Amino acid sequence: MKSIVFSTHALEQMADRGAGQSEVEIAINEGEEIPAKQGRRAFRKNFSYNSTWKGRYYEFRQVVPIVAEEPDTWVVITVYVFYFGGNP
Repeated sequence: MKSIVFSTHALEQMADRGAGQSEVEIAINEGEEIPAKQGRRAFRKNFSYNSTWKGRYYEFRQVVPIVAEEPDTWVVITVYVFYFGGNP
């Protein structure tokens, strides 16, 4: 298993978007690989959330790290987070 390194930008985006390092690591190791631009790779994984984010209730949170692959390492470039489900 490759090690995972977080760029400063990724850590800032994770804090701003509500994702934790453990969720990003799980998404990379267990998530579905999806297309990404510029020779990078992306993974997505849905997590049960059942909580509020910015004043609205959501059932699920999807974490999508964008990574650059090095021989023994995944370098997390940025992380997108999507919230869905729950009351409108």
